[in-house]
Amino acid sequence: MTDYTLEEADIDLLRSEGMTEDDLEHSILVAEKSLDLARRTGADLDMEFVGRGGLFHDLGKTVSREIDHGYCGAQRGAELGLPEEINGMMEKHIRGGVTEPEAIDFGLPVKDYTLRRLEEKIIAYADRLVDIIHEDLVELDNELEAETRFEAILNDIAKYGNNDITRTRYLSYHNEIQKLIAK
Repeated sequence: MTDYTLEEADIDLLRSEGMTEDDLEHSILVAEKSLDLARRTGADLDMEFVGRGGLFHDLGKTVSREIDHGYCGAQRGAELGLPEEINGMMEKHIRGGVTEPEAIDFGLPVKDYTLRRLEEKIIAYADRLVDIIHEDLVELDNELEAETRFEAILNDIAKYGNNDITRTRYLSYHNEIQKLIAK
């Protein structure tokens, strides 16, 4: 596993695309949390993908604030020449990677957006953790408490669990990643 540090050129690219400072701050926090989780797993991961995937995951919010922002981000990323795996992460991160039937329900292009790589799951999990840590809906003594209370938070606050399918998906990522961290 080769470590990775966020590159200022990528941050500048997001700014030049019109990303708001709030969205940029969120994206940097997701990238940093993704890298932290990936390091803590001890798994042999593509750290550049983890960092850049976390950073670019919300590029589509420069085009749409709706559920299609993942799809919009992937389209824009392709136009900018970003790597296909980064574009795929942008496209698939919505609700932690929806299935084809869910995509139909959400009005997204019909396909399976399921996250399969551990790197993708780490980014989606980090995205949810950053929301929990920084949106002030949950009182936390420290950031790690968001991980230890993750299941209860998803069960108690509908915004984070969304629905049974989404909640189950995020809990599976949480459990998979936390088992690796605990080794």
